[in-house]
Amino acid sequence: MGTINFTVLTLFPELVDPFFEHGIISRAVDKNIITGKSVNIRDFSSDRHNTVDDRPYGGGCGMLMKPEPLALAINAAKQGSADSRVILMTPQGRRFDQGLALDLAARSEDLIFVCGRYEGIDERVCHTLVDDEISIGDYVMTGGELAAMVIIDAITRLLPGVLGGETSADVDSFRDDRLEHAQFTRPPAFESMDVPSVLLSGDHGAIERWRKRSSLKRTLLNRPDLLAKRALDGEERKILKTWCQELEALINE
Repeated sequence: MGTINFTVLTLFPELVDPFFEHGIISRAVDKNIITGKSVNIRDFSSDRHNTVDDRPYGGGCGMLMKPEPLALAINAAKQGSADSRVILMTPQGRRFDQGLALDLAARSEDLIFVCGRYEGIDERVCHTLVDDEISIGDYVMTGGELAAMVIIDAITRLLPGVLGGETSADVDSFRDDRLEHAQFTRPPAFESMDVPSVLLSGDHGAIERWRKRSSLKRTLLNRPDLLAKRALDGEERKILKTWCQELEALINE
């Protein structure tokens, strides 16, 4: 897989540029696994006031992003890219999740993120220049920049060579429709709470079984909806059956 180029079209590049300069994202840039840049949509406005918004036809509150500068910005971002995908960040888009992150990470496309402001963008741009519409949740934000950075972060950490551990991304929460198991580090005792003894035993088989139970417990208590996405495997059925027997014994005491 070659370098993935991320381009963020925005009215506020100063919000986006520092994102590519820190942490894992910065290391991915240094390794040439990704590139990242912002493009200021105002640079494509044709008047001396750099106007990028206007009142919506039919009335209503707020302003709408004009189609001309946004279309020019998108087309400029696509120049020089053999294969690119234009993604509009919008509450009406399909919901972003780990599965979609994996799908986008597996593609060879460069990704261009359109970050709207005000009340949104002219619908004609959506029909002619946008390939995909994505939402990070059922809520409204003041702009798409933070949402775009969330998606870029989730994609980047899945790319080969980005994370320090070769299997780090393979055991993440949601990778297999289960939450990740509980994690502990030194010291072994903290505020009268001890690390589970099995994690100190060196018995790798027992540790894996404990992690499986911990993952299933977390999923059951915090995100039971995930259990409907994938059928229980044999080990999970055995764990749940044991829990039911233990609970029944407690009830009958």
